[in-house]
Amino acid sequence: MADILIEIQGSDAVVATEEMLAIDGLSGGYEMEGEEEKEGVLVTIATIVGIVGGTLTIAEKLYQWYRAARQAKPSGSSARIEKAMIVHNGKRLLLKDATVEQIQHILDAQI
Repeated sequence: MADILIEIQGSDAVVATEEMLAIDGLSGGYEMEGEEEKEGVLVTIATIVGIVGGTLTIAEKLYQWYRAARQAKPSGSSARIEKAMIVHNGKRLLLKDATVEQIQHILDAQI
């Protein structure tokens, strides 16, 4: 069973990654990729090592997390990211265009 990696890019990548890893049913960790770039874009790589509960529920939560993280929040209550991509067994899925079903398919492959 291979881990699922999620690459997150954006000025608030660290906060967004921590919010994602706080989703009930997910367990994992993350590391920063390189140093902060000139444009203020950070990259984190989250490793999902465990899923508790149904993959459909987790897929829905990941989908909702990504949509919330992509929108600017003037109140600062949620992190803003530019891009997120799931990588598993050599397959890449940009969350920008992903459906809940596509996310679930990758999660199912991990079990």
